[in-house]
Amino acid sequence: MILSSPPEVWDLLSSGPRYGEWVTGTQQVLAADPHWPDVGAQLKVRVGMGPVTLDDTSTVRVCEPLERLELEAQAGHFGAARIAMKLIPWGENTLFILDWHPIRGPGSRMHGMPVDYLVKVRNGMMLTKLARIAEREHSDAA
Repeated sequence: MILSSPPEVWDLLSSGPRYGEWVTGTQQVLAADPHWPDVGAQLKVRVGMGPVTLDDTSTVRVCEPLERLELEAQAGHFGAARIAMKLIPWGENTLFILDWHPIRGPGSRMHGMPVDYLVKVRNGMMLTKLARIAEREHSDAA
């Protein structure tokens, strides 16, 4: 649970340039379509660890403001994945559900242990960062 309202969490999701703040592994946001997160909008980022990097393009496939955002992330020869985020009001707070699933490329053939474990750890780190930012901004606004 994120101790901020869905509109406050949505503010982070709807700002493409801010993805680097909370998406684990993002080294740099290279470009964000000005109409992000409208369906079809793209976000180009550089991901990696240390000197090992990869440029990734995420395209918005579903956008229901304040409720749901689904992206298709393309990572070159590594394939593509579906990332679905859902915001559920819980009193004054937000339940945030994140689902990641490979849809094509080598990642789809490696789906299962230990890849799922690594993705689960990464997603947990992302959710922690997202919650900390949203909660800090919520307390700053109060």
